[in-house]
Amino acid sequence: MRVLLDETELNDGVHRLADEIDQFYGSRHPLTVIAVMTGSLVLFADLIRRLSMPQRVGVVQASSYRGGTVSGELHVDSQMMIDVAGKDVLLVDDIFDTGRTLDRLKTMMFEECGASSIKTAVLLHKQRAHCVELRPDFVAFEIPDEFVVGYGLDYLDMYRNLPYLAVLEPDEIAATAAEQQR
Repeated sequence: MRVLLDETELNDGVHRLADEIDQFYGSRHPLTVIAVMTGSLVLFADLIRRLSMPQRVGVVQASSYRGGTVSGELHVDSQMMIDVAGKDVLLVDDIFDTGRTLDRLKTMMFEECGASSIKTAVLLHKQRAHCVELRPDFVAFEIPDEFVVGYGLDYLDMYRNLPYLAVLEPDEIAATAAEQQR
């Protein structure tokens, strides 16, 4: 795999992201921080420890890849999400690819859950055409339109544990898929 961002670069990017969020909200502002599972968990753990404001944390499960490398239908499970009514919410996701996940979740938080404000933070913003008008409020890295794994991002539930971000090339995608079928 070709390393796109090494551990040091990721660490520096998360620090910059936390600093930007801190500057926006201030250190005394209570914030409800919601992780979009499962890809954002590594980022989420690192990010919330660097934020200086009081926080409530929760999770929402959203998936659109379901075993492939192309985004498909979005499935959302909010059963584990904490109450956000009247709260300032920061949605944390791993990657902004098509944009459908954050767009749907942001709408859901406002319309169905009654959040008073919602901002979005992502580790990665893929440089490609997006399906929605929404753009993330806070971004750690702009990356090319390639399929990446590591630092929480996966392919067929593999590679999340890599401490770096790597590009999964077509032959590696095929080999991983073949291995999973055994």
